[in-house]
Amino acid sequence: MSVLVHLCEPATWRAALAVGALHPDGPFVHLSRPEQVHLPAARLFPARRDLVLLVVDPARLADPVVEEPGVPGDPDGMRFPHLYGPLPAAAVVAVVPYRPPVPLALPAPEDALGRALALGLSVRTRRAAEVRDVPGGVAVLDPRFPYSRDDNRLVVVAPVDADTVERAATATGLPHPAATLTWPGAGGVAAGLARRGWQAEELLVMARPPTPALPGAQRAEVVDQREVHPFWEAGWRRGLAGTPDLDEVVAQLVGREHRTDRVVAVTDVAVREAGRVVASGQLRVDGATAAIEAVGTAPGARGRGYGDAVLARLLERAADAGCDLVVLEADAADWPRHWYARRGFAVVGSTWEVTAADAQAGATQDSSR
Repeated sequence: MSVLVHLCEPATWRAALAVGALHPDGPFVHLSRPEQVHLPAARLFPARRDLVLLVVDPARLADPVVEEPGVPGDPDGMRFPHLYGPLPAAAVVAVVPYRPPVPLALPAPEDALGRALALGLSVRTRRAAEVRDVPGGVAVLDPRFPYSRDDNRLVVVAPVDADTVERAATATGLPHPAATLTWPGAGGVAAGLARRGWQAEELLVMARPPTPALPGAQRAEVVDQREVHPFWEAGWRRGLAGTPDLDEVVAQLVGREHRTDRVVAVTDVAVREAGRVVASGQLRVDGATAAIEAVGTAPGARGRGYGDAVLARLLERAADAGCDLVVLEADAADWPRHWYARRGFAVVGSTWEVTAADAQAGATQDSSR
């Protein structure tokens, strides 16, 4: 059986992540095949474009799925899969923004790259203050954090040309034009923009399964995110030294971070020396897929295995959450890609980050170890 989907509000899904399952509101959880979902969408959420589709692997469901008729008005003979029991978060292989009439792109359970790209697009879309359609994708905007390029950018998933990217960045009023290009072959458009003065950076998408009980994981502890803020601030100040309005830039980069936990389950871990955080990393869990972000070690504490401890604890937490896939992005031109490869991460694809030449420094966390 191919994937099934469940349509819901983002807040409903976030609540399900907190308890590990989406419980039925009635005798069953209403599932659909992808080609059917427009029917319950029109009936239950007319004209809504802020919903998410949970992409469900039927093989991961323990409770019975029964084919049953829908409601009067559905096409004659149409039947829907009804799950008689809770929908486990670990059965949800991807969470995809539902923005009709944009065609659905639903990754298969075994498609590590597709799942990674879906997570990146979905998190940015769900936490955005505003989402606009652009050719090939969306623009996400948040006027509260204009210095954060991650929160004010295009995310383009279907092929377009360099002219289209430039026009869309201008038309949407991005404070610092930037775009993520994710379709296969996007490097050609990135190169074209680079010839026009844009900065182009290839990010490798890397993946591996999580692992429980890794050696060294106990050296890193789960912490309240606020305990890591001074560590992040110090890293951004090092990386952005000389940036105009540095204090405001750093304040916005720290201030934006709490919003991610409103849409996915976020865990921050850290290693301390003399009570001070000297290494940290973050795990973002969205169903069966987890993403690792911002693994870093303070310059004076490197070479002591703290990065390994942080990574081990994050992989352990992903396993505890029931994930079967952990993903991350690494600069194709920088050394951390090799560090991750030695720790079991394999390259499954790449994306391109492009930034207009006049864009000021933005939302890249310090990833040094």
